[in-house]
Amino acid sequence: MKRYLLIFLVALFITSCNETKEHVALSGPVFGTSYNVQYFSKDRINFQPQFDSIFGVINQSMSTYIPDSDISKLNRNEAVTIDEHFTYVFDASKSIYKATNGAFDPTIGVLVNAWNFGPEKEIIGLDSLKIDSLMLSVGLDKVRRSNNHIIKDKAATYLDFNAIAKGYGVDVIGRFLESKNITNYLVEIGGEIRTRGINKEKDSPWKVGVEMPHFDGSQSLLRAIELHDESMATSGTYRKFKVDLDGNKYSHIIDAHSGYPSKTNLLSISVIAENCMTADGYATAFKAMGIDDVKSFLKQHPEVKVFLIFENKNQELETLSLNGFPD
Repeated sequence: MKRYLLIFLVALFITSCNETKEHVALSGPVFGTSYNVQYFSKDRINFQPQFDSIFGVINQSMSTYIPDSDISKLNRNEAVTIDEHFTYVFDASKSIYKATNGAFDPTIGVLVNAWNFGPEKEIIGLDSLKIDSLMLSVGLDKVRRSNNHIIKDKAATYLDFNAIAKGYGVDVIGRFLESKNITNYLVEIGGEIRTRGINKEKDSPWKVGVEMPHFDGSQSLLRAIELHDESMATSGTYRKFKVDLDGNKYSHIIDAHSGYPSKTNLLSISVIAENCMTADGYATAFKAMGIDDVKSFLKQHPEVKVFLIFENKNQELETLSLNGFPD
């Protein structure tokens, strides 16, 4: 699931001879995308082996693309003892599910698969009757945790944390760096970002970019912003969508209340929050909620900053900054 972001990093990830001796830049594949990490260490310590090990543990816990992962076993109703990563993400998902009145719902995975956006086979001839039947197993309120075990009220309920896992992975790497007394860093996975401190090489705050939506696959930067000990995640539909036989486009974001692909004029939602997992979850929820509901939600959550890109009635692009999203 999710969305794929739509962010350029303004800061470069390639070291050069002109850089300070403290600067370390690492990258590699993960979660079906890539990661880029910059940090400043007096000894130029290379943490790439530790990063790859952490990613392996998270994948084995929560990747629906790995047949013997914990979440895959749970989805097959096999007995599983969940680890601390699964526990943390599950509890956070419950909180976001409740806060967004179910707009964020990891159990929508069965519909994600049905619409051919997930790891399982699509359902051929998907119609309203089949969607209604699948929706009977949807709802995170049908799933609960008892210590290190997950209990499902419906055997058919399918959990999928892809809408929050990248953000969680970003936070885990950030916390690992902090445990090593690294205070200035930027972590990015597939466009989801967490920053702490400053870019010491430039003696300035970390800068990232928000991309202009382009349906033709081209890329351009809409604006560059500074992040101050913050995280940012973006959800959008202008790259990941499908076209049916009648030429209709439909989004990879599935409305958890209807079971159908989300239909709003929102093209891109960037969310700044204290941690990347929360920003990731909210970015997904806001795509399904629509502009008016997002505005109402943010009145009760002033700590969350949001930048929306959408089409107006004349099919022209407009932007909207909420709760002090930086210019």
